[in-house]
Amino acid sequence: MEERPLVRVLVPVIALALAAGVGLAFFVAALVRPPELPVDRNPAPLAGHTLCAAVVVVFESDAEMRAAEPSLHDEPKARRVFEDPPSVSLLAVPGTDLKAWAQELHARYRKAERVTVIDSDATAAQLKLTAPPPKCPREGEY
Repeated sequence: MEERPLVRVLVPVIALALAAGVGLAFFVAALVRPPELPVDRNPAPLAGHTLCAAVVVVFESDAEMRAAEPSLHDEPKARRVFEDPPSVSLLAVPGTDLKAWAQELHARYRKAERVTVIDSDATAAQLKLTAPPPKCPREGEY
């Protein structure tokens, strides 16, 4: 049976069009995806920073905080670490469930007095504020 000229031309054209479409989709996705946020786990003073999405671990003393500090700086979900004696505030990498992370940290640091979540967007939604604060940026601070 002899191949038809139309099929011989049409199949490569369709394959090329599909490949171009897939390539274009990946290109557009790369342009739309937000840039990665820098990770800096070196402790910094909390003064001068307004956090709107973070987990705060409060210890009973500075000594307990200092003992836990090295492992908090190595925390893979932490993007930035802020100190404010005797507490440590952790900004999360994007996509981290703050409540679940707070529970993990509370289980890991039994000597912590408390572990709390700062989430201004969730708080504003719960309170149904008529004039809510500005939406928290991905960075976790204003």
